[in-house]
Amino acid sequence: MKRIYCSRTDKKIAGIFGGIAEVYNLDPSLLRLGAIFLGVATGLLPMIVTYLVGWMILPKGPPKAILPSPP
Repeated sequence: MKRIYCSRTDKKIAGIFGGIAEVYNLDPSLLRLGAIFLGVATGLLPMIVTYLVGWMILPKGPPKAILPSPP
């Protein structure tokens, strides 16, 4: 089972869309644009509340491993 988390590297505010994109191999920019479109179409307040709740309950993602450079 894949676990959704907040990205530590690809984030604009909290890293929620970056984390979803990392887990499902999607483009985070498209997820952000889709969220903006849905927020405008359905109302901004529910989108903002949902984002804030996600920010509070989603864990931080694993740190990216720094691989040594080849000699």
